[in-house]
Amino acid sequence: MYITARVRKMLQVLLQAYEGITVKEIAATLDVSERTIHRDLKELEDLAKEFQLNLVKRAGVGLSLEGKKEDKDRLNRELVQTAELDLSSDERQAVILSILFEAQEPIKLYALSSELRVTTATVRNDLDQLEVELERYNLQLIRKRGSGVQITGKEANKRAAISNLISQYVEPYDFISLIKQNIQKKSAIQTDKISNRLLGLVDPDKLHAIEGRVEQARHELPNDLADSAYVGLVVHLALAMERLNRGEKIRFDPTSWKQLQGTREFAIAKKMLLDLEVSLNMDIPEDEIGYITMHLLGAKLRADQNYLIEDTSMDIAYKAKALIDHVGNQLDVDLTKNAVMLNDLVAHLKPTMYRLKQEMNIKNPLLKEIMDDYRDLFDVVRAGVLEVFPDTPFPDDEIGYLVLHFAAILLHDDTKTDLQALVICSSGIGTAKMLATTLQQRIPEIRHVDNKSMFDLQDMPVGGYDIIVSTIPLQGFEGEYVLASPILTKQEVHRIKKAIRQKKLTVSSKQRKRQEQDVKTSSASAETFTGKLRKVEVYSRVMLQILDHFSVKKITNERTTKDMLHIVCTELAQEGLLSEPDYVFQKLVEREKLSGLGIPDTTLGLYHTRSNGVNRPSFTIHHLEHAVTIKGMDDQEMQMTTILLMLAPEAAEQETLEVMSLLSGLIIQGRERIQLFESGEEAAIKQLFIEEFQNLLHKNNLL
Repeated sequence: MYITARVRKMLQVLLQAYEGITVKEIAATLDVSERTIHRDLKELEDLAKEFQLNLVKRAGVGLSLEGKKEDKDRLNRELVQTAELDLSSDERQAVILSILFEAQEPIKLYALSSELRVTTATVRNDLDQLEVELERYNLQLIRKRGSGVQITGKEANKRAAISNLISQYVEPYDFISLIKQNIQKKSAIQTDKISNRLLGLVDPDKLHAIEGRVEQARHELPNDLADSAYVGLVVHLALAMERLNRGEKIRFDPTSWKQLQGTREFAIAKKMLLDLEVSLNMDIPEDEIGYITMHLLGAKLRADQNYLIEDTSMDIAYKAKALIDHVGNQLDVDLTKNAVMLNDLVAHLKPTMYRLKQEMNIKNPLLKEIMDDYRDLFDVVRAGVLEVFPDTPFPDDEIGYLVLHFAAILLHDDTKTDLQALVICSSGIGTAKMLATTLQQRIPEIRHVDNKSMFDLQDMPVGGYDIIVSTIPLQGFEGEYVLASPILTKQEVHRIKKAIRQKKLTVSSKQRKRQEQDVKTSSASAETFTGKLRKVEVYSRVMLQILDHFSVKKITNERTTKDMLHIVCTELAQEGLLSEPDYVFQKLVEREKLSGLGIPDTTLGLYHTRSNGVNRPSFTIHHLEHAVTIKGMDDQEMQMTTILLMLAPEAAEQETLEVMSLLSGLIIQGRERIQLFESGEEAAIKQLFIEEFQNLLHKNNLL
C-alpha cells in the first residue's frame, strides 16, 4: 500500500485523538494550510474504509475515525510498516543529518539525492535549512566542491545534536520497544520508520547492557529519573559508546569536573562506567563521567523533595530567588513565599547551568507554543535571565523551559471540586505541573491531579480516575485517555470537558469505581496509618534535634575563617553533634573552595555540608565581632559578620533533607528574613523555625 507522508501523518493524528480534532488543529500539527488538509480528506477517507473505519465530521467537535479498536490497531500497524517513499521535508532533513553524523568522511550530493530519491536541487535546499539548524549547536556544515558535505565541530555538540534529533522523532515507547525486543538496524529507509533510521545511529547490541545499568542507577539515586531523563541517558550512553569505538573522544571542563566530584551522582556515574567497561569490553575515558553526572543531576525532583542543602545548590538557589523576584516585580505578583517554585527552579537550573557551561544546547519542542501563548511572560523571564545570569548565554529553548515553571505557578487556581484526573507526561516536572494546574484552572470540575510517568502506568490501577490525560501516545494501553499538548488548546479543553460529561452520564460505572477505590482505601488504611506514624516520628525527631541544639553564639577574637570553623566544629563535637570534627571541618573548607558561600547584599555566610562525621542534623548561628572577607555566591568579595552553619549526616533520610532544605530556603526569602538572621535574635529565629515546621507538617497532612 502506498500512502503519502502527509496522509499518513493525518491518519496518525486522528488515531491518537480521543473524541475528535478540528481541521485547524490538524493543519497546525502538520504545519500546512487548512485548504491542504481539506484536499487530502477524500484520500484519507477512502483509506480508512479499507480498514472498516469511518471518517466522521461533527460540527463543533471536528473529525474522528470511528470503528472497532482492532481495526484501528490494524491501521496503525500498517502505517508503521508501509513504504514511505514520499518523505516530508522535515523527515528528509532528519535522514540527511543521520547520514552525515554517521559518516566519517564527506558525503557527495549525488549520494544523498540517490538515497532519498529526490533531485540534488532539493538536497541543496535542505542543506541550506540544516546549516541554520546546526548553528544552534555550534556546528558547521562544510560543503566543498568535489569532496562533498560534512559536519564539523566539537564532539560534545555533535552528540547533543544527535540526541535531540532522536528525541524529536522517537517516541519513548518506541525506544523502549527497541531495547526490549532488540530490533536490528535496517538499512533501507523505504521499508523502515524514520525513527528506526535514526535509531540506527546507536548500536542495538549495546542497548541491553546500557539500559540495564541505567535501570540499576534509578534505584541508587535519591530521586527517580523522569522518563525523558531516563531515555536521554540511555541514548547518550549508547551514542558515547558507539562514537568512542570510532575514536571520537570528548573533553569535560576541569572546573566543572571538580565541582561535580563531591556529589553522589558523580560516584554513581563513575561506578556505572566502570561496570560498562567490563560488560562492553572497552576503555571509557574519565571525561565521560562528567557528562553522565550531568544527566543524573537532571533527574526531576518531586514537588516535596528539596535538596537546597546539597553542596553546589545554594548559589543557584540565590540566583533562582533573584529571578523569581524579577518576574514577580515585573508582573506585580508576590512569588517570594512560594517554596515549591523555588525548589523546582533550583532542581531545573542546577543541571542546566552545567549543560550551558559545556555548550550542550537542547531543543525545546514546545518553544513555538510557549512563545505564541506566553509571549509577555517569555519576554519578562528572558529579561530576568539576562539580569541574573549576565555571563551565561541562555538560548530561547532553555528560557522556554523556565517559562513553564512560572506558568505552572501563575496558572494555579484553588478551585476545589470532586473529580480525579491522572496526567501522563514525560517532558519533565515543569511541563507536567503546568498541565496539571492548567487542567484545574480551566476545568473547575477537576479537584485533584496525579502526575505519573508512562513507566508507572504499566503497573498501576487507573480505575479510580475520572479522566486520564496524556501528552504522549500510550501504545499498548487498553484504557481510554485524552491525548493533549502540555499547553492545553481550546479544542483540547473542549474534548476533555466532553469526556468528563460522558463520564458523569455513566453513573453506575462511576459508583462501581468509587466502591472499588473505597475497598482499596480500606485495605490500605492500616499501611497508610503506619506510614504516617513513621513520617511523624522522623519529622518530629529531626525538628526536635534542630530546635534543642539551635543556638546563636559570638566569636569575639579576630580570626581567619578556617580558625573559626575549626573552633565551631570542636564545640559541636563536645555537644555530641559531631563524631569526627576534624573531618567535618575539612569538608567545610573543601566546600568553600568550590564556590562562594556568602549571600550577596547581606553579611551572612552559609556554610553547609553532609558528612558521616555528623551525628545528627543541626543549624547554628555564629556572630563575628570582627568581619572577615569571603567570596559571595555571585563571585564578588563581601564582608561576613555572621556564619550560618547547617550540618546533616551523609545518609540522611528524605524527611531530614526536607527539613534542612526548608531552613536553607528561609534564608533567601525576602529582606525581612535576612535581617532577622543578621540580628541574631535567638528567640525570634527559633519561633520562625517552629512556625515553618508546623506549616510543613500541615502541608504533609501530618497535623
